[in-house]
Amino acid sequence: MIYLDNAATSLKKPNSLYPSILKNTIINSANAGRGGHFYSLRASELIYKTSESLCELFNIKEPEQIAYMQNATMALNSGILGMLDKDSHVIITQMEHNSVLRPVHKTCEYTMIKADKQGRINIKDIEKAITKNTKMIICTHASNVCGTIMPIDKISKIAHRHGLYFMVDAAQTAGSVPIDVQKTDIDILAFSGHKGLMMPMGTGGIYVKNGIKIKPVITGGTGSFSESLEQPDIMPDMLQSGTLNAPAIISAKKSIDFILREGTGEILKKETELSDFLINELNNIKNVVVHSPLTNRNGTVAFNIKNMDSVEVADILNTDYKICTRGGWHCAYPAHCALGTQKSGAIRASFGYFNSKDDAKKLVDAIYKISQKKFKNYV
Repeated sequence: MIYLDNAATSLKKPNSLYPSILKNTIINSANAGRGGHFYSLRASELIYKTSESLCELFNIKEPEQIAYMQNATMALNSGILGMLDKDSHVIITQMEHNSVLRPVHKTCEYTMIKADKQGRINIKDIEKAITKNTKMIICTHASNVCGTIMPIDKISKIAHRHGLYFMVDAAQTAGSVPIDVQKTDIDILAFSGHKGLMMPMGTGGIYVKNGIKIKPVITGGTGSFSESLEQPDIMPDMLQSGTLNAPAIISAKKSIDFILREGTGEILKKETELSDFLINELNNIKNVVVHSPLTNRNGTVAFNIKNMDSVEVADILNTDYKICTRGGWHCAYPAHCALGTQKSGAIRASFGYFNSKDDAKKLVDAIYKISQKKFKNYV
C-alpha cells in the first residue's frame, strides 16, 4: 500500500519511536504528578523532557506553557470555549476545520472571512471585520483540504494592533512547517500530535502565552492544590485534568527530536517538492482539476476528476491501486464552498516525510488510468 493520507495522521513514524512506545508502555505507565514515589516522579520528569523538546521546536519559553490533550480538537475547544462567550465576537476564515467552526458556531457571534478558489484570504478583510466586541482571531495555519498556508505573521500583527487574542490551529503544520510562537506572537497554539509531529495517536496539546487565563472546559484532578474545589489557574494544571497518556507523551520525544535533527524547513521542502510534482503532473491530465495553489502550500493537494464523485475515486485508488487518499468534504464544508467543490467534495493526497517521488508517480499514473477509463465510457 502507498499511504498518502498524512493530513489525517502520519502512518509511518521515526524508527526510534516504536521500541520507545513498547518500553514506556511497560515501565513508564505510572500516573505522573499523582504521588511522591519513584515511578510517578519519573513519569513527570520524562513528560517534562518531551515538553522541553516541544519548546525548542516552537520557540516556547517555558515547558509549563504546554498542556497535553488527546488531540487538536480538544485543544481548540479548550481555547474557544474557555475564552469566548455569547457576548464575544470572533473572526475566523472560510478554511477552518469543524474543530473550530462547531465550537465557535455554538458559542458566540462570528465573522467568516471568505477565501478564493485556492483557499487564500485577503487579510484586509480581517481588519474590516473587527467590531467593538471582537475578542479573538482564529486561523488555521494550513488548510486541511488544499494545503494553503495562511499568512499568520500578518494576521497576528492585525490582532495585536487592535488588542485581540490570536489563536492558531496548527494541526496541519506542527512538525512539518516552521512555527515560532515568539516571532509570530501567537497567544494560543493548538497542535495535533499524530500528524506532522509523528507522535502516537491520542496525543496533542495547547500552548498558552504567559499571562493568559483560560476558563477550563474540563476540571478535575491535577495532582496540585487538591485542598481547593477551584481548578488551579496556573499552566499546565489549568487545562490538564486527569491522567495523562504518559507512555505516548514520553515516547513522543523520540519523534520530536527526530524532527529537530531533520529540521522543519527541510521537512517542508521535501513534502512540497512531492506536492509540486503531483500538481504539475495532474495539470497535464485532461479532465483533472487541481484546487491547491502553486505556492504557499504544504504537502497536501486537493483535486478532482471531472464528472466523478471524489469518494468513488478514492475508493478506486484504494481497491484497485492500493493507494490511500481521502475523498469527500474533510470536516471542512465551508472550505469546499470556497474551492467550488461543495457538491463533489475533493480527492486529497497528503504527503509526509517518508513518502517518495515514486509514490507520487504511481498516484499520477493511477489518476490518468481512472480518468481515461471514465471518459472512454462517454465515447
